Parts: sequence; C-alpha cells; structure tokens
Amino acid sequence: MPATNALGSPVPRREGREKVTGVARYAAEHNPPGCAYAWPVPATVAGGRVSAVDDTAALALPGVIGVLTPFDAPRLGACDDPTLQQLQDPRVPHRGWYVALAVADTLEGARAAASAVRITYVSEPHDVTLRVDHPDAYTPEEANGGHPGHREQGDPDTALSAAPVRVDCVYAVPPLHNHPMEPHAATADWDAGRHHLTVHDSSQGAGPVRAALASLFELPPDDITVVSEHVGGGFGAKGTPRPHVVLAAMAALHYERPVKLALPRGHLPATVGHRAPTLHRISLGARTDGTLTALTHEVTTHTSRVREFVEQAAVPARVMYAVPDVRTTHRAVALDVPTPSWMRAPGEAPGMYALESAMDELAGALGMDPIELRVRNEPASEPDSGRPFSSRHLVECLREGAERFGWADRRTARHEGPYLIGSGVASATYPVLVAPSTARAHARPDGGYLVEINATDIGTGARTVLAQVAADALRVPVDRVAVAVGHTGLPAASLAGGSSGTGSWGWAVHDACVALTARLERHHGPLPAEGLSASADTTQSAKQKSPYARHAFGAHFAEVAVDTVSGEVRVRRLLGVFAAGRILNPRTARSQFQGAMVMGLGMALTEHSTMDPVFGDFTESDLAAYHVPAHADVPDIETHWIDEHDKHLNPMGSKGIGEIGIVGTAAAIGNAVAHATGHRLRELPLTPDRVLTALSGNS
Repeated sequence: MPATNALGSPVPRREGREKVTGVARYAAEHNPPGCAYAWPVPATVAGGRVSAVDDTAALALPGVIGVLTPFDAPRLGACDDPTLQQLQDPRVPHRGWYVALAVADTLEGARAAASAVRITYVSEPHDVTLRVDHPDAYTPEEANGGHPGHREQGDPDTALSAAPVRVDCVYAVPPLHNHPMEPHAATADWDAGRHHLTVHDSSQGAGPVRAALASLFELPPDDITVVSEHVGGGFGAKGTPRPHVVLAAMAALHYERPVKLALPRGHLPATVGHRAPTLHRISLGARTDGTLTALTHEVTTHTSRVREFVEQAAVPARVMYAVPDVRTTHRAVALDVPTPSWMRAPGEAPGMYALESAMDELAGALGMDPIELRVRNEPASEPDSGRPFSSRHLVECLREGAERFGWADRRTARHEGPYLIGSGVASATYPVLVAPSTARAHARPDGGYLVEINATDIGTGARTVLAQVAADALRVPVDRVAVAVGHTGLPAASLAGGSSGTGSWGWAVHDACVALTARLERHHGPLPAEGLSASADTTQSAKQKSPYARHAFGAHFAEVAVDTVSGEVRVRRLLGVFAAGRILNPRTARSQFQGAMVMGLGMALTEHSTMDPVFGDFTESDLAAYHVPAHADVPDIETHWIDEHDKHLNPMGSKGIGEIGIVGTAAAIGNAVAHATGHRLRELPLTPDRVLTALSGNS
C-alpha cells in the first residue's frame, strides 16, 4: 500500500484472523498453573444487612477451596468508587450486591458451592420506583461528564406563554443494559512473595484498573500489571473497574493461588452498571414560521445510594438549536437500586430521543416539514457557551440524507394490506472529547516500526487505525508498522470511552512518530542494533481548552411498517449521514456507525428492563428476556458521511464515531411510527402491546 494512502484507506482489521480462528485470548482464557475458579453470591434482598453466613454445605462439596464473606474477606484500602468495596461490611444496598464469594478447583464446583451458601438477612424497607413527583428528588450540582445539573438563559416560562405555537410533551426511556458479547471476566495471579499482582481483565482501560487495584490493595502501581489485550465489547460497562476484578484479586491473595472469575450474564444488570431510566418533559415554543422562542427540558432519573451517577440527558438541548430562552435541568432520586453508569452515548442517546421527538411533534403542530424546522433553527454558534463551532455540517447531513432516502416523496402514511408505512427523521450530535495520552515509536534495523501505547481495542479496530496514523506520520506503508496495545507496561493512555480513543491515542502516536521521523532524519548510517525510539506526551495539548465548540453531527432516517393486526413494528430501512471530521478508515468506521444504529433500533423497539418494585431487581436479566436486535431485524441499513475538514481537532482531523450512530436512531424510528399510525407513542420501547393500544384509540 502506498505510504501516502495510509489514512483514509479501508485497511482490514489486524486482529481479525486471530479472533475468528480462536487465537486471540480473552481475559478468561488465561490459565496460569493451579488456577482456581470463583463464583459470587448475590444478595436476595433489596435492602438491609447480612446477619449470618452458613457455608457448611458449600465447604463439604468436593474441590471447594473456601468461601469469602463480609466477615472474613481481606480488608481493602480506600477507593474513589464505593461499588468496588466488595465484602467489606454486611450492609446490602440493593438486590444483587455481592455478599459472598465461593472458590473451587473447577468452574462447576465454584458455581455449586455458591448455590450451597446460605445467607441470613435482616431486611429493611426499600424503594426502587422512580417517579417525577418523588419527594426525595433533588437537582445535582453536576451530571455525568461534569456538566452543570441546571442551566437557564432568559425567561423561558414567559416566552413559552407568549409563543403562538407550543408543544408540551413527556417521554420515558426505561433502564437499558450494555450486554457486551464477552461478559466481565478477570484472571488474577500474585507472585510467590505476594508483592506483584498480574491481572488479565476484560476492561476498556487497563490503566484505571491498575490505579484502583493499587489503592484497594495498597500497592505501588508499578507492582501491578494489568493486561486487556483483547476485549469482546463493552459499550461503557467496562469503562471503569468493576467488582469482578477486585474479587478475583482478593481471592487470589487470600488463597495464595491464581483465581479466575467470569460473571454470569444474569449478574451483569445488577453489577456492572446500566443506563438509568429517564423521565423527560420538554416544552417548545415557536413562532408560526417555525422559529423557536423557548425550550425547557427537565429530566428525572435515578441514582443509587452507593454512588451518585446522573445521566446528562438534558445536555444535548444546550447544543442543538438556536433558542433565546432556555432551561435545561436534571433531577435525581437516590433509590435502593444498582449504581447506573455509562452506556453508549450516555446523555445523548435518551436526551436526543426526547428532544428530536418533540421537534417532530412541533413540526406537526406547525404543519411544517421536520427537516425544514431543524434547518430554520440552525445556530450560528453553540447556544449554551456562545463559542463558535469548529465545524458543524448538520444541515448538509439532513440535506444529503433526504436526497439519498427519497424524503421528497414522503407524503401521508400509506397502506400495504394490514401494514401502515411511515418515515421519520432525527438529528444526532456527540461531543468531541480528548484525553492526555503517551506513546512510543520505535524504528527497527530491519526497516520495520513498532508503536507502543496502552490503548484498549474493545472491538472497534483501534490497532488498525493507530497503525494507519503511525504510517501516515512516518511516511511508510502501513504493513511496516506493528502496534502493541492493552498492557500497563506500555506508555500510559486514556481509556476507551466517550468516542475519544482514536482522537486521544492517535494524537500521541502521531506526535511520537513525527518525533521519530525527525530523529531518523538527523541520524546517519545504519541504525544501531537496538534501533531508535521517540516518545510523546499530549498532556499539555489535550488539556488546553479549545476556543471552539467541537461536536460531531448526523441525521437519521427510518422507514417502518406497522402491522395493524399484531402491533409489530418492522424497520424496513435505516439511513444515517454523519459529519465526524476525517474518516480515518471507512471499513471500521462503517462498522461503528452501523453497529450503533442497530443498537438504537433495539432501544426503539425491543430493549427494556423492568425494576420489580416488590423484589427490587431487574426482571429482564438475560438475553432471553432482554431482547437485542438480530440480523432479521435490520433488513436494510446504510451509512454515509460528509467529507468534513476541521483543523481545530487533532493532527488527524478526526472526531469520535463510536457513539453518534445510536444518537437519534430511536427518535427517527419513533417519528416514523407516529407518521405511519397518526398516534404518538412517548414511552420506549415501541412494543406491540403499546402500538395496539394506540391504534385502538386508548392511548
């Protein structure tokens, strides 16, 4: 491949063959000699404390090594995340909180031992029900991402009262679960002197895992090695350390042998975070020509009593449209529920569902085309901050998407036998995030190059794209560049989250390779046997506040068929057009866009979780009950992008692409269902029972 074509080429995944042939080894596939297996015991009450643990029957089973409980587990040091303080006291903050850990010679033995442990509880009253009028609701100082919990400009209430056209809408998004293909797993092994810990962990960031373990086990970080070489997805659920890695390390320390712990899928909803339910109220005021005059977006969500996490679902309304009088606010209720956390596009995914649904309803009230309404309210600068956009091509995405989708032919919904056919559109946005990272580039005497960085490839193709970034900076063919990632022994880098990976890691890789190129130009004669190296640290540049508002944008289009007999909604077509800076690898980018759009389809039609008010747990705890889309659910999906040139981002000119594909998809589908049926369903997912209720006129 020519050196000049490294970036922008559809280079195949480097680790693809390893994965499909089974050579790639994941966290649970490392088998140090004498490795034992652990299985956690989740609490069966929604609140209270453990008063006694009877492990007699468990210890009598063959091959059982022991049972750790809150009364005898090793004591842990301080940690910023209280969800990692496992087996440290008898309290039970929610159902599913781990109250014991069985360890045995085999996986089957550990599972049997965990089932044989008998826990006695002192139960306490619990509250797991989120409602808008909950007496304990409060406005947090900050929502996730450091965003202010409340923002207000002008006098939106007066502006709403004076607006000739108004809509006042409520929407509900249920709890959602990440469910990566590879459940959370870790293999922990202490050296003979118990001074060094090696952990293979399924994580989106080996560095944060090492930092947490160092604090909990009171070790210098250099005495811990964390490897996350291959990770089978995360969607945010592996973005921070989770209880499994702490329990594996704890058991390995206590029993003085390696321990492997892979969480059962049914444990994930209560253990590794979830997208919290969000209740939305949006009011929009407009002139008769569609110009927005007022906007309010109030979000009510739950957090746990263990740790505060507030989904920033009102934040997108601060970015999207030119409105002079605005109020966006979050209200949280601390309940006896598992701690929510990141799930692909936290904030933007539920927030834009509500906002883009309300914009569609306003278009209907105005008798205006939904695309033209959005174009009419395009801002000249970011509404909340007043900063100019580094680039914003939302209108171009809408226009190109309309052309490709055939939007001009959209009329009233049509009938095809028992089916109602409709189409919908929605906008998308996601911020450009970067974090400090370091990298090292090495030139070998044989003409090859090695790039080292503790990045994590969670299935996005990071290895491949970083090789392309390096090849472009080194001005060499990409096949001459090897990349090492996923190990704390490599130069430190940020975690894989917030669509920030390529922008953050690529910046460091680019700078290291530019420095290496300069060093090579100064070198005369053959390279020494050890080669030449150069390093880079982007801390100063990445932390520098940009004078520009930096976001990716996009437009989603959907065509649906609604079965009037069964109530089933089938998505016939999905089309997305994105403005996300320079697309560094079309092959991996298309995979990211399409995967996220499919996830948005699941959010719209099938995915939901129910918090049982009596037992205090999520009733849809596995993939038999929590329905994610299958191939048959997505018959036709297209992704395209604008050739966007933005010089205010990073050396590659790229924006994050991992999450924007889910943002707006659910709204486009919901808007299409409303167009098809003439009825607006405001609670996700759009299941047959809700559709039939609407069609019968009872909604």
